Amino acid sequence: MAEVVPPASPGENQRGAAWLIADMALNIWALGIVKAMGAEYPAVQLVVLRAGVGLVLLVPWVIRDRAAFSRIDRWGLHLLRVALSTLTLSTSFYAIARIPFALFTAINFTRPILLMIFAALLLGERIGRVRWIAAGIGLAGAVVAVGPGQVVLNRGLAALCLTVVLGTLAVICTRKLKGTPPVVMMVFYTAGLAILTAPVALAGWQPVDAGHWPILLAVGVFAQLAQICFLKAHWLGDAGVLGPVSYASILLSGAAGYLFFDEVPGINMGLGALFIIGAGLLIARRG
Repeated sequence: MAEVVPPASPGENQRGAAWLIADMALNIWALGIVKAMGAEYPAVQLVVLRAGVGLVLLVPWVIRDRAAFSRIDRWGLHLLRVALSTLTLSTSFYAIARIPFALFTAINFTRPILLMIFAALLLGERIGRVRWIAAGIGLAGAVVAVGPGQVVLNRGLAALCLTVVLGTLAVICTRKLKGTPPVVMMVFYTAGLAILTAPVALAGWQPVDAGHWPILLAVGVFAQLAQICFLKAHWLGDAGVLGPVSYASILLSGAAGYLFFDEVPGINMGLGALFIIGAGLLIARRG
């Protein structure tokens, strides 16, 4: 019989929401740096720097839970997840440097919709009619948010679409690896990023200005701390509470884009985001 997880208390949900907001803020800081510096340095170079910092920060956790690495199985699935995740982060870093912050965040929120579709096609999960309708609404919202004629259709937007598809497939792999210790998943992910991107990054390495090193290394620190905050949030709070809170990142990223990059979201962006949020909440409510 499956273990029944008791619902979180109001206090736990509040602390979980606070950790999730910290996760979103740290991610936005990391992506903000990538957006500011990403056109100057290759995306794959930023990925390898992020992975290197992440590995250093993981060392204490690996030493503490080293016994978990003695029982690794399903190597092929681990490697597929790492490859998909590496491509996802590389295309993500490429995209954020070339498209508006709020649009990047809104389109990324179509991942739960694609996850539902891929789960039906690849995992054989049964999807009800209402959730299929919600998926259609969410994908229509993505089209509205992009606003043909309002947003320049460039390589950044294509990279973002690829990010969403590849990232969703990586989540499918993660679901199939259920039961693997978190430390193993994180080490595979971070080490895989470093191993797969290092040869490409070194081949096209752009010299880094001395003043840029602390800023670029901060991407890895913020991203790794964001993962810790994300885990803490989901250890404490209920998914039904944290799901709606996560949509606040659209507001946070919109504010960051306006304050730091002079980006003003248009009506299409706001309307499309509402469609995507509504569809995501309906899918979560139904399953």
